[in-house]
Parts: sequence; structure tokens; C-alpha cells
Amino acid sequence: MELVKVEGLCVDVEYLIMGPLENNVYIISDGVGTFVVDPSARAEMIVEALAGRELDAIVLTHGHWDHTGAAAELREITGAPVIASAKEASSIQVPTDTGTSRIAKSCTVDRMVSSGDIIRVGDMEWKVIETPGHTPGSLCLFCIPQFGKHKQGLPVLVSGDTLFAGATGRTDFEGGSEEEMAASIKRLASLPDDTAVLPGHNALTTIGSERRRVFARFGSE
Repeated sequence: MELVKVEGLCVDVEYLIMGPLENNVYIISDGVGTFVVDPSARAEMIVEALAGRELDAIVLTHGHWDHTGAAAELREITGAPVIASAKEASSIQVPTDTGTSRIAKSCTVDRMVSSGDIIRVGDMEWKVIETPGHTPGSLCLFCIPQFGKHKQGLPVLVSGDTLFAGATGRTDFEGGSEEEMAASIKRLASLPDDTAVLPGHNALTTIGSERRRVFARFGSE
């Protein structure tokens, strides 16, 4: 399985495409600290991709099974704490049927966060942006070059299943809401155009690229 490296960002980003729904599993680092986003499957392969780096955190953008499938095992192997939205923590720790075809595996959440909170890993600072719509507790993470490794690199948004290249996440699962998704997209539309977007599935994009393709549909261009 190929480890893809992303160039030109304010932090070092690599990702694996893993699991039956081809999730993007991100490894993000600044050379001092490292965290993994949404480990979907095969914890041992994620550890191999870390190449000896200590894992400081596991961040879950939401609780669907394809984003949390290897979280508990990765936590057990590495000792890294799991971070998730306070609104999503209970469904991650005690999963229920959300209509997504599978029930997620239970995983302990060590730290619960809300909008405006800062997740510090190494010298990086990531602002938490709650983006309900796909699930009630979906979150995104935003980092600007000032708090990254490469001061000339692009700002970064980890968007989970809220924003994709040309689309938003589905709102027809249990707990989804089209109205909340519209409000979340409006919130993301305030970010700079050059922000690189790292979605949970499919191709990477930018805020500027989605301004006409997605935001305009919600009146948030």
C-alpha cells in the first residue's frame, strides 16, 4: 500500500488509502510531534508507515466505522491518546447503528474537544472547528503556517467527511442534518482560498476550488 506524500503545505503530510471505503488516513508531523487522523483499518500498517516516529495523538473527525476501525488497536499499540469532539465521544465509545452498513468498533476517547479548542502536537497548533451535518459531532482541524513547520507552506484544513472535492458529506444517515451541514459549510467558507483541504475520501482540494463548486450551492461563496 503506497504512502503518499503531500508537498507544499505548512506541515508534513502523508497518507494511506485504506479500508473498503478507501479512506484517506493521514499522518501529520512537524518533525517534533506526529498524529494520525481517522485510522480506518490495519493498525499495524499505520505503525509501519510511522517509520519509528512516536505517535502523539489519534484524532477522529467523527465516529463512523470507516473512520474509527483501527483506532482502538492503534491506541493500544502506541499508547497515543484519542481525541474527538465532545459531542461525538459517546457514540465512539458506545457505537450504535447509524445506518452506514456497519456498527463501529468501540474506542476510548481520552480527550474531548469543542469549537475553538486548540490541539497541540509538537510545535503545531490546530484549531478545532465543529462542523455538524454529516454527524452531530463532526469536526475539522485548521492550521496556519505560523503554527506549522514550513512558514512558506499552505494553511491546512483536515475536513473529515464534511467537505470533499466537489461535494459535502452525506446528511441522510442517523444524526445527519442538511441544515447543520449548510451552516458548517458557511463556517468553512470563511477560510483563506489557498487553504489545502485534506478530506476523508477521494482527492485533496483547496478552499478556493470549492468556493464555486460547493460553497455557491449553499449561498456561501
